[in-house]
Amino acid sequence: MSIQPPTPRTPGTPGTPLSTSPLPEGTMPPPSPPRTPRMAITLAQPSAKKKKPPRSTRAMRAVRSLFRSFPIIGSPACRFPTSVPRAGSSAGGARQHDGHVHGASRTTGTLFGYRKARITLAFQENPGSVPDLLLELAMPTGKFMQEMGAEHLRIALECEKKAGERAKLLEEPLWTAYVNGRKIGYAVRRDPSDDDLTVMQLLHTVSVGAGVLPSDMMEVDKQGADGDLAYMRAHFDRVVGSKDSESFYMLNPDGNNGPELSIFFIRI
Repeated sequence: MSIQPPTPRTPGTPGTPLSTSPLPEGTMPPPSPPRTPRMAITLAQPSAKKKKPPRSTRAMRAVRSLFRSFPIIGSPACRFPTSVPRAGSSAGGARQHDGHVHGASRTTGTLFGYRKARITLAFQENPGSVPDLLLELAMPTGKFMQEMGAEHLRIALECEKKAGERAKLLEEPLWTAYVNGRKIGYAVRRDPSDDDLTVMQLLHTVSVGAGVLPSDMMEVDKQGADGDLAYMRAHFDRVVGSKDSESFYMLNPDGNNGPELSIFFIRI
């Protein structure tokens, strides 16, 4: 009678058969890649930022919820408001040879968003500061970038004047938005989210320019956040007409060869 040899055992572990794993002995499976931590935000607070009484969180959430229930494209046509000042007019100030509006203050403006998501407009004192105005417009970013192909692009934002109104113009929460005289729906003012601040942090060294931020640099998981995030940044001249009207005129670094963008805020 033949005697079968004993089953080999793993050294140091009596009674345990050798592993059937295809990995060589002593080899551990590769660890999963670590999750990239959210970028540290080093943006400075605006110098004119003052301590304000806290807003009603419930009221602001209600406004945002109502805004997101509106259709993304509104009425197909609407006459451009006649009260809106035009670039280069007496209301907007005379432009100097370098394109700067006389008497205006300079600010940094950024338009950004994912192609199918609503575009966001942010104004900052400088590229390294927290936005002091951030608006979400009811227009997809891809559609807005197509509109930027026009020679002149004018955005008018209107809100209603209320009895006993004491809020500053740019602190109004909800606006009716027009692009070149066509109503597109609404725009809502909101506080910067973590994702907004991440975008501003990634662009804090960019003073003027346009491009995309790869999706792997942004930690977002929301509807419409597909593909890369497009952005356009430029210097703007801010002209205060009155307590109920302000204008922002984009300064084109290419002189007069690029598109002209004007943004008007009006309380009527």
